[in-house]
Amino acid sequence: MSIGIFKQALRTLQHDSRITRVPSPKTNARVNHWYKWLAPGLLVKRWLLISAAGVVLTSLGLAIWVKLTPIFLLIQFVGDVLGAISTIIPSYVSGPLAISCGLFLIFWGQTRSLGSITSVLKPEGDEQLVDVLLAHRRLGRGPKIVVIGGGTGLSTLLRGLKEYSANITAIVTVADDGGSSGRLRREIGVLPPGDIRNCLAALADEEKLLTELFQYRFSAGDGLVGHSFGNLFLTAMSEITGDLEQAIAASSQVLAVRGRVLPATLSDVRLVAELSDGRRIEGESSITEAGGSIVKIGCIPANPPALPAALKAIAEADYIVIGPGSLYTSVIPNLLVPEIATAIAAKEVPRIYVCNIMTQPGETQGYSVSDHIRAIDAACGEPLFNAVLVQRKVPSAHALIRYAQENSHPVYLDRESVAKLGRRIVLTNVMDEDEETGYVRHNPQRLAGVLLRWYNRAQATDF
Repeated sequence: MSIGIFKQALRTLQHDSRITRVPSPKTNARVNHWYKWLAPGLLVKRWLLISAAGVVLTSLGLAIWVKLTPIFLLIQFVGDVLGAISTIIPSYVSGPLAISCGLFLIFWGQTRSLGSITSVLKPEGDEQLVDVLLAHRRLGRGPKIVVIGGGTGLSTLLRGLKEYSANITAIVTVADDGGSSGRLRREIGVLPPGDIRNCLAALADEEKLLTELFQYRFSAGDGLVGHSFGNLFLTAMSEITGDLEQAIAASSQVLAVRGRVLPATLSDVRLVAELSDGRRIEGESSITEAGGSIVKIGCIPANPPALPAALKAIAEADYIVIGPGSLYTSVIPNLLVPEIATAIAAKEVPRIYVCNIMTQPGETQGYSVSDHIRAIDAACGEPLFNAVLVQRKVPSAHALIRYAQENSHPVYLDRESVAKLGRRIVLTNVMDEDEETGYVRHNPQRLAGVLLRWYNRAQATDF
């Protein structure tokens, strides 16, 4: 029986019920819930039909095995009974009545079966179970997206993207040397886990309490102040498993991460920047604090090897997103791994750069959109993306004054220069502004929605 027939029957039942009484919200919710189980792609109907075919085949085999004698007698007895009933009750009444009873028993049995399964897997109710199954199928069919960056910008984007696809790979910088990550790096010798922790928390599909625990930062305790639990957990897992990649995989299972998080390299990388005044600054945190104009960015050791899993993810990607995040200390450090930059440039898929909304003191003061693009091209030696996403609407006057006090301003869109660089412009409004503090950030849901819509259009027009 097709889904259309079921749906038509449900509509007829609902129409008839409206004649006699007004349906309660609970009844409508129950009908909608059961209709969800008939949705295509859920992989439920086919198994029920296969089970029914198995019952018929088993009965047929049993009949053949016993040479039909008991089965024949049983069928004959049932035929006699039905014949007797038909003489008392007309067939046009007894037939539909028997069908109704059979459908009721099937419905009742399936309800109890699903209820028993749901009580174990989802104690909140089987309606949530079907929603989880539908979401799982939908997200599993999402595009393979590779996102490259670091800092809060990358984790913000991941919170939105995970609602569209479960096939996400975040490639994260390991050049951080400040805060808790920097202390662990200096004292224990592990790769900085901070940006990785933020991305894991952003992609987590587990209970909120567990994610909050992973992001918890100690405010007291000798040696613990400033450390986050997630950083310590990743550090401990790195020591136990032997490297950061396996530690991330283990943490992903704990948090039920929707996608993957990978470091760009397992090498102990330190950033080196040359400023316009001739200074040479080492260390990610020192570069921002130096307050100069960056003319060149590199790393020690030069040409670090890429993580093989990261290269494989790029090779299989349907869509590549670069940024948002601090240009020189979050985005470009990933691209200083030559194999990653080469792999991105070789991909014939939609590739887009999410430009920051505001300039960053100590890194991009006075930068326009084209300056951001040139900086990435110069660091990699070749163009890596074919479009750039730019915020259309400027922040409020309150936010502009607040940022101006820190020598930060909206990134200016110089259309002609961007066009000369051969990049398409995706102009949109994806900004959130905190009315109290004046801080502006990308909205995760709106940003992800715009990126997926552009991806679909780019595929249709061969980008």
